[in-house]
Parts: sequence; structure tokens; C-alpha cells
Amino acid sequence: MAPIKDIEYFRVKPRWLFVKITDDEGRVGWGEGTLEGHSLAVEGALDEIIVRLIGQEANNIEHIWQLIWRLGFYRGGAVFMSALSGIDIALWDLKARRMNVPLFELLGGKVRERCQVYCWIGGDRPSDIEAAAKARKAQGLTCIKMNATEDVNWLDGPSVLDATVERLKAVKAIGLDAGLDFHGRLHKPMAKQLAKALEPHRPLFIEEPILVEHPEALKQLAGMTHIPIALGERLYHRWDAKRFLEEGLIDILQPDIAHAGGISETKRLANMAEAYDVAIAPHCPLGPIAFAASLHVGLSTANFVILEMSLGMHYNVEAGDIDLNTYLKDQSVFEIKQGHVGAPTGPGLGIDIDEDMIRKIAAETEPWQPKEFYGPDGSIREW
Repeated sequence: MAPIKDIEYFRVKPRWLFVKITDDEGRVGWGEGTLEGHSLAVEGALDEIIVRLIGQEANNIEHIWQLIWRLGFYRGGAVFMSALSGIDIALWDLKARRMNVPLFELLGGKVRERCQVYCWIGGDRPSDIEAAAKARKAQGLTCIKMNATEDVNWLDGPSVLDATVERLKAVKAIGLDAGLDFHGRLHKPMAKQLAKALEPHRPLFIEEPILVEHPEALKQLAGMTHIPIALGERLYHRWDAKRFLEEGLIDILQPDIAHAGGISETKRLANMAEAYDVAIAPHCPLGPIAFAASLHVGLSTANFVILEMSLGMHYNVEAGDIDLNTYLKDQSVFEIKQGHVGAPTGPGLGIDIDEDMIRKIAAETEPWQPKEFYGPDGSIREW
């Protein structure tokens, strides 16, 4: 038996929220419940959940998941599911550490030896693409992702889209594949034009070309373009994803393990997607715990294709010296080789967390606020 003795959470730079679970024998598991720009809300949700979990058997991960999901009456949503994610990931890490095996062994074992990854270039407002792409290629990457556009009006001049095509051409000329993240910034009139303009240049995928609250518009777009459509960071569980899979609206599902119910629900989403011939490419512009958890899911999932990695991401750079490896004692565990990261060999998530550094930085970390974009008329545009 391994009853839960204590649960703590830590808000750390640049914008991450880590969860630590300790059992009554002093064993520890780490999770991540980051919800970018909404740390205080997730912390409040964790405060409500934690009091119900002290004394629960830590090995009973599925029971605890169902307890939080079903016996809270109200279900789903970004905040609630991110809090659940942090708990779930930490429980899986704790159990695998208790059994002294890498976490992927508890998920059915490996179906591959390494996972392909991509990193960001260009920031929120894409610029200096060529130099950034060359630097990523030198890091060993074969694929990158960038925001497709800056902020765009509901209806804008077609010329605002021309630069997107030129950036994609520049990246491909260097020898990299590129996914383009529309970031939900484009509404239907502009998304239709941009998808058509990009098609001859064959991006790896277009991500969130239209916000998920418009499935009817996504259906129209899916019928117009041959470019793979990817989305899923704003779908928080299998019931959210069900319609998009049933209606054939997407080609690549991108659950975020820190938003979508942790390892337990991400695996279920992947299995569900496989039945519709849809791949998964986990969304993960987050911290090392979420990345490690996503890596184990990718290693053990047949329809996995590629994983997002926040190494050197603009949000990390804005925080100073903080990056994906900052809170790790062994900073070589996520080494990139030929565009891939290998399977961790240590127990649990396979990473050693520097708890002293986490506690030190958490003591001085203010909540990260979402970006704000406004048009020339002063109206809000999608970030």
C-alpha cells in the first residue's frame, strides 16, 4: 500500500506549474498542470482537489482519476482538467518509480526507440525566420513550427498573408519541414485564403486554422484543402474530441498532456484517434515534466507522429535564463539526435528534478499573463 501523504504545487518561471506527490513512505512523483496564463485558477482547483486525495491509495491511478472527474459533479474545461493532469502525471511517475521501471513500461512498453520532435522559431510575431531556422537545423532538428501570421482582422487585405508563404518557402529551402500554427488567429474568410495559398508549398500541417468552437467552419475548410489539419490543445478530454473525429474534421490530434487529463486521458485520446485513422502529435510548449510525460506516451503509442518541444522557445527566452532543461539535474536527458529524442532509461518519467531550484524560483515567480493583441481600431484580436 502507498497512501498519499502530501501534495504540493509550485508556480515557476517562465509560466509552468509543477505538482509533487509524496506517499507515506517518502517516495515522490512529479506532475505538471501548466495552463498558460491561468496559474492562479489551476492552483485554486488543486486546492479543492488535494484535500480529497490525502490518504487515497496512490497506486490506484484510474480510481483517483474517476474520483476527481465524476465525483466533482461539474466536469471538463481547461482549468479543471489541467489540475487533474498535474495530479495524474505525478501519480504515474510515483508508481513507476516505486516499481523501478521507466514509465513507458506501464503503458504497454515501447513501440519505437525514439520520438521525432520539433521546436519553435519566430515567436509570437514571426520574424528572422531564416537565421532561426538555420540555428534549429544546427541543433539537429529536421522539423520546426512557427506562427503562420501576426494578428489578423476578421477580414483583412489578402496581402497580409503573402509573408506567410515567403516564410514557409525560406524554411523549406534550408531543408526543414515546417508546421504552421494559425493559433486560432484567423477567422474563416482569411483561413480559407491562407490554406489555399500554402497548399502548393506543402507545410507539414496547419494547426488550429479555425478555432474549435467553429466545427462547421472546420468542416468546410477540411473539404477545401489537402494540407493535414491539426488541432487539439483546446480539447480537454475524449468527449470534446469525439465530434471532430466522428465528422472527419482533423487529420492530426494534438492533446496537451498538461491540459487533457494527464497521461491517462492522453492515452485514451490516442487510442480513440487511432480508430479514426488520425495520428497524435502532442502539444507541449511547456516544461520538462509535461515533455517527459508526452515522450513516454509517444514511445508507447502506435499512432504517434511528432512531439512539440519548448527548448529555446520565445516564452522561455523572455524569462531570462530559464529553459526546458533548467530544472533538471541531468540536462542531457532530452538530447536531440537527427531530429529525435531517445527513450529515457531511468525510473518513472526518467528525469531528476532539482527541487531546491524549483522551491527557490517558485518563491519569486509571479503569475504569467497572456499576451494581448489589438488592431489599429483598438479592438481585440486573437492572441
